[in-house]
Amino acid sequence: MESDFGQMLTAVVTPFDSNFAVNYDQFRKLLTYLVNEGSDGIVVSGTTGEAPTLTKDEKLKLFEVALEEVGDRAKIIAGTCSYDTHQSMILSQEAEKIGVHGILAVAPYYNKPPQEGLYQHFKAIAEKVSIPIMLYNIPSRTGVNIEPETVARLSEIPNICALKEAAGSADQLSVLRNLLPKDFALYSGDDNMTLVVLTLGGKGVVSVASHVAGREIKNMIVLFKQGKIEEALRLHLRLYSLFKIIFISTNPIPIKAALNLLGWSVGDVRLPLSKMEKEKEEKLKNTLLQLGYLS
Repeated sequence: MESDFGQMLTAVVTPFDSNFAVNYDQFRKLLTYLVNEGSDGIVVSGTTGEAPTLTKDEKLKLFEVALEEVGDRAKIIAGTCSYDTHQSMILSQEAEKIGVHGILAVAPYYNKPPQEGLYQHFKAIAEKVSIPIMLYNIPSRTGVNIEPETVARLSEIPNICALKEAAGSADQLSVLRNLLPKDFALYSGDDNMTLVVLTLGGKGVVSVASHVAGREIKNMIVLFKQGKIEEALRLHLRLYSLFKIIFISTNPIPIKAALNLLGWSVGDVRLPLSKMEKEKEEKLKNTLLQLGYLS
């Protein structure tokens, strides 16, 4: 099964109101904006969407709202997985029934399974749904790395067809590209690694910075694929300060702060995350000013 998720996907934040309830109206507006700015797909209830603090009902409603609002214009990828294989299977099945276009399956966090455990976890989930699955490797969050050899084994399962790779290692990306089938889609899970992933034969990025710089990131990918490498590099270097500043604190604290500064009213993060310190917010604000996103 070949992935058609597109080149630039946005891992969307979950807006909250002043009482920390999900603000579905603001979510709808943000989705439309992101797709208008070039997002081919939207990842809902991922790391950036504060998935660990969302209830099952909230997640399912977010999937429904995303499909209603932009499902005819962009792929909706549902973050349905956790450290519990059984619950991941159930939520993935329910998301498929709602009509999402794919599943984002993060490596189990906290319980640190061995490679065989990872393989069996993802295999069990894949056997419960028929829609495409994007694996998500982010060792800094999960405490475990999905080794390239394990990804290669998983790529033999028909509906596992993509990887969001956020280990931050060019070496690992090179090994992955050597081991994986050519039609297996490799996405950067870090904005600052997008150009590296493209150079190594990747398809695109699951982006956080696209909340702010969607058009430019999409343009960078298009330019690269047109062979206009120097122009793509110029865009990467221009945006590099943004890519770094939005991770000055734990994601999604800075990107939510940036959106609030830009007038989006997405609210604060839920505990155990906390509001960004004033000093860091000032640095974020200065970067947005320097790049011309804030006037």
